[in-house]
Amino acid sequence: MKQYNFNISLSILNHLGRNLYRNFITVLGEAISNSWDADAQNVYITIDRNAMILIVRDDGDGMDGSDFQNKFLKIGYSKRKNNNTHTANGRPYIGRKGIGKLALLSCAQTVTILSKKENSELVGGIIDNSGLDKAIKDDISSDEYSLGVPNEALISTYRERLCDNGTVIIFEGLKDGIRNRVEYIGKLVALYFRFSLKDPSFNIYINEKLITIEELNSIKEKTQFVWILNDINDPYIKGRNFKKSKILPLDNKSVKGFIASVEKPSDIKINGTDEKATIDLYVNGRLREKDILRHIPIARIVQSYLYGQVHFDGLDDNTDRFTSSREGVVPDDPKFKDLLNMLENILKTIINDWDIWRTEINQDGDQENSRMTKKQRKSKELFNVVIEDFIPSKENDISRKKVDGWIKEMQEDAEFNLSSYGECFVSENLLRKYVKEKNIPIPQNIQNKINAWKTQAENAKQNANINFNIREDDTNLTHLDMDSLAYLADDETDRIKKATLRRDATEYKPIRDALAHTSRLTVIAKSRLTITYENIKARIISLLNMA
Repeated sequence: MKQYNFNISLSILNHLGRNLYRNFITVLGEAISNSWDADAQNVYITIDRNAMILIVRDDGDGMDGSDFQNKFLKIGYSKRKNNNTHTANGRPYIGRKGIGKLALLSCAQTVTILSKKENSELVGGIIDNSGLDKAIKDDISSDEYSLGVPNEALISTYRERLCDNGTVIIFEGLKDGIRNRVEYIGKLVALYFRFSLKDPSFNIYINEKLITIEELNSIKEKTQFVWILNDINDPYIKGRNFKKSKILPLDNKSVKGFIASVEKPSDIKINGTDEKATIDLYVNGRLREKDILRHIPIARIVQSYLYGQVHFDGLDDNTDRFTSSREGVVPDDPKFKDLLNMLENILKTIINDWDIWRTEINQDGDQENSRMTKKQRKSKELFNVVIEDFIPSKENDISRKKVDGWIKEMQEDAEFNLSSYGECFVSENLLRKYVKEKNIPIPQNIQNKINAWKTQAENAKQNANINFNIREDDTNLTHLDMDSLAYLADDETDRIKKATLRRDATEYKPIRDALAHTSRLTVIAKSRLTITYENIKARIISLLNMA
């Protein structure tokens, strides 16, 4: 019987990946990863936005004719055959399926590959996407399609530049152009490729500038707090004094990284772009899952302040856990789900720490955190807003430190007083409404007090040369405090046998008067005021239910 074999249509290139890569930085990442796998020490990226040309050159192992034909051009070829997981220099391979190279075809009209292995001739070819599209349309099989041959001038140029070995990929006629500025692309490369954590000798240059973590200083300088996962040795977070930092030991020691928070949500934006830093997952130094928190169902305000990097090389094992587009992890993968569960528990700690640390430096925290009552939290937030006007400028460090000390000293008292004054204002004004609604008559002894206070208030206005009205409502009830209002509102005849608002108001008055004069109260006075007010509040609520 006749033997038969597969005949692969070139259209498979589209299905496997030529049209799967939508992000320029992902395409660039495939080229960088190829250089990493080739044991390059330097990757030189040249970007010409006007000419729409991108060139990626490295000093890696390079390829000879056999490598180029049977490895690079063989779709599905994997370096990991026979459990080979590391390069000759000990780097973990990034490539796995042998289809990532198709990303290189997705962003330009023509892609030229030139490569040289040590002691070998320069080899390569040109892939013209328009010609490839025609071949696919005409249903030409892969063995009938040939790459273009670079001209001699180009070969001569790169024969010298590649020296002993290396590879260059030239992208011409970039399909969408290069929309982002070179500075922005540098920040993304610094953010998304942390190969230096695995091998510090690996360098990436863009237009001859070495890309380092210094590209991210605009975010780093606005970082307040850092949570370090298993104490990773990362130069981004080492040697910097953040306002607060904490090491979070994890059961899985192979998970490392950091999660950080900035002062304002806008601080995690990359300057001049709509891109923002998020909490991202890295495997062997390469970004594998952008914004990993989107998989975790915790919707809290703190998340808009967070960014970071979670490194989990354990995801790269004998099981392929990454999507075909190489832009994410398979969501249902058990190992990935275990990681998400661990991060969810970490987030609970971070959410609580963030609220505590923010309030310690007089900034708004997490409204949903139950460690403080709503009243306490709002009082603290009001205090934070009020003190902003009184803090000396940073230029005057001596005065700033002194005033900061005074503010810190009064903070607890101020927060208590602000809250208590609010309670006093609301309860007394509600009682005035209640007395008016019930048409409760004002006895002569109370009227005498009102007349005296009115006279005193009028004299004070005259002395201050004030002719306008101060009180919005200058009727009799507005001149009464809790003590007198309680007398009118809760007229119980037997004050000894039955608890009344009057008895609480009598105890409340001296502390309330001290509070109204912005005095700082003693611990005992605070305690008594709190307890007494709770009783007053309960009684006022009862009266209002009868209004």
